[in-house]
Amino acid sequence: MHTETDRIEQPWYALRVKSRFEGTVAAHLRGRQHECFLPLFKGRRRWSDRIQELDLPLFPGYVFCKLDPLNRLPILTIPGVVNIVGLRRVPLAIDQAEIADLQTAVKSGLPTRPWQFLQIGQRVRIQCGPLCGIEGILLGYRGDSRLVLSLTLLQRSMAVQVDESSVRPLPSGNRVGSGTAICGHGAWHTDA
Repeated sequence: MHTETDRIEQPWYALRVKSRFEGTVAAHLRGRQHECFLPLFKGRRRWSDRIQELDLPLFPGYVFCKLDPLNRLPILTIPGVVNIVGLRRVPLAIDQAEIADLQTAVKSGLPTRPWQFLQIGQRVRIQCGPLCGIEGILLGYRGDSRLVLSLTLLQRSMAVQVDESSVRPLPSGNRVGSGTAICGHGAWHTDA
């Protein structure tokens, strides 16, 4: 018999996990029929005799999970789970749109990597391609354009490579900061 909470869409939460336990926690969550999200990127690790390409967590120390915050004990007993991110022991849900954008970026197959959290700058929207509709902060990185997607609750971000021609600035009412975004090699302003 299904309960009322089974019919209601549960929000996403960030689980703080022990270092290098992200994959283990995600496997346990899936085994217990919990919807989880562990975004990965291709990273390189240098060993004394070789360089190895590995799938590494985009947000080290975190796994995302849909859960009922009133029934969190089964989640907290999973080996490697430290806590559910929140305020004064009250779990705080992650904005659904932020998780959806991260999932779209990871599924796109475009190169991604962890990025420092940004709080200022011009927000943009991707107009076409596999990231169509996603909003973020555009900046340049070594000659490539990247869209920075942020998880506000965790103060963490990721960057995904984008084609500059598919990017459009959002109206000035959606501005986060100064109105300047770095695009490729230069800066452009939208204060016309």
